[in-house]
Amino acid sequence: MDNTFTVKVDNRELTFTKKVKLIDLIEGDVHDYIYAKVNNRLRELSYELYYNADVKLLKKSDYEAIKPYETSLRYIVAMACSRVFPNLTIKYSYNISRSIYLTFSTLSRKKENFQITPELVKKLKDEIDDIIAHDYPLVRKVVPNEEAKRIYRSIGYLDKIAILKYRPEKTVHFYECNGYMNYMYGHMVPSTGHIKEYSLRVYGNGIIIQYPRSETKGQIPDFIDAPVFSKTLKDSYVWAKKVGTDSVSAINHYAEVEGPIDFINLCEQHHNNMLAELGQKIASNSDDIRLICVAGPSSSGKTTFANRLRVELMSLGLKPIRISLDDYYKEKKDIPLDEEGKPDLECLDALDVDLINKNMLDLINGEAVVLPKFDFKLGKRVEGRKIKIKDNQPIIIEGIHALNEKLTSLIAKHQKFKIFIAPQAQINIDNQNPISLTDLRLVRRIVRDYQFRGSSAEETISMWPSVRKGEFKWIYDTQENADYVFNSLLPYELCIMRKYALPLLTAIDQDSPYYPMANRLIKFLKLFVNLDDKWAPCNSIIREFIGGSCFQDV
Repeated sequence: MDNTFTVKVDNRELTFTKKVKLIDLIEGDVHDYIYAKVNNRLRELSYELYYNADVKLLKKSDYEAIKPYETSLRYIVAMACSRVFPNLTIKYSYNISRSIYLTFSTLSRKKENFQITPELVKKLKDEIDDIIAHDYPLVRKVVPNEEAKRIYRSIGYLDKIAILKYRPEKTVHFYECNGYMNYMYGHMVPSTGHIKEYSLRVYGNGIIIQYPRSETKGQIPDFIDAPVFSKTLKDSYVWAKKVGTDSVSAINHYAEVEGPIDFINLCEQHHNNMLAELGQKIASNSDDIRLICVAGPSSSGKTTFANRLRVELMSLGLKPIRISLDDYYKEKKDIPLDEEGKPDLECLDALDVDLINKNMLDLINGEAVVLPKFDFKLGKRVEGRKIKIKDNQPIIIEGIHALNEKLTSLIAKHQKFKIFIAPQAQINIDNQNPISLTDLRLVRRIVRDYQFRGSSAEETISMWPSVRKGEFKWIYDTQENADYVFNSLLPYELCIMRKYALPLLTAIDQDSPYYPMANRLIKFLKLFVNLDDKWAPCNSIIREFIGGSCFQDV
């Protein structure tokens, strides 16, 4: 029997008669590589090939390599903390400047002040560097759940036990490294020496950990402080901790024990409270504020939010009108091209900026204006409604560029109130495994695109890197100029989204290039319990994605 198989890698064609590890295919320094794509499936470099395959070796500049790099870095930092600070527990969250935020707490029940100092950071960095320099192997070991519980108890990771009851798997894929064992819910590099670059800095009473990003071509991004965004994340965490929705197991417990009605209404009331606060801010300065600008990244819930804000302001005696910036898109032939030669729908100049400025100024000055209406079937603007507003009628505009000053440069700054909206999730699987801030939005978009646009999950995932690129270029910098940040997260939503998203994600074939992303989303969605969406109100932001919104035709 012929056991010969062929591997194509880096313009080389190699023939083997026995299994070969991906890492052994690398020419040059193996530590320059993080991950690999085998016949379009992502594999760890320790994976053994025994069949014909096309292989692409991935560096930290490749989009698909960043997740295992970050996962492995979290593992190494946790390992270093267990050595340097054995009496402290650690917690990760995602934070400003595309970073991980590391915080510490004492193991004792007695509250103690623990301060982060430059000396402490240096001590931690020295230990991390030592682990990396030793290039310890990271060896995967599969153990039964009961054995996993014993291991977690022995190293003080009690928070990791709580989620085991919700995992459908009966085993845990630990990684062992020089006697240290942990599981980080993701693929890893084969040894610690592959994690060459990272940076630590004191931020508040925690440590910012930065790492290379594909958006910056494999370099660590410049650190940019973002106090508004940082405060929003902190507020989100404080509220989640207060009401008990800061982890998957806590959310599941709330859904199962307190029941869906209380849980859903608790979360919706939090949105109501923010809307009431926001309404009072605008109403108290209604003589000046004429233009309310609402912006945020994809699938933040901008449309539902703008409608709910309109109703909130109506209850305070104002009569706002809502205008969608989507109606100001240029024809496809007039839209600038991106780096791949395709129309860049995410860029500012895809909109008719001059017309937006003129229409807004004319309306504020009391003139009648015929608004455009973009006909997506014709692919161009047509005449829309003719309107004229009164002094007590603020204009609400919503779109991804709404906070960009160029879009409304003719309007005096004191006449504008800027709102940034995004789901600022601060939910962890366990203390060392935060859920990505953007994964929630991707799940929302997958569900919405299927429900209302007939798009498959594959199509949505295929566009996501381009969407993210546009967000980094055009949106995130503007949130620091916001007068108010609205957190559109609903902690119960993933308990509902899972039943809509999982069938779409599991339909993606394992040979698809989008399967790895789908599989990652499946893994964390399966951790949530089911919740019936019949209790979600018709004006909820979640309805924008699953259907049944009372604002659908508004």
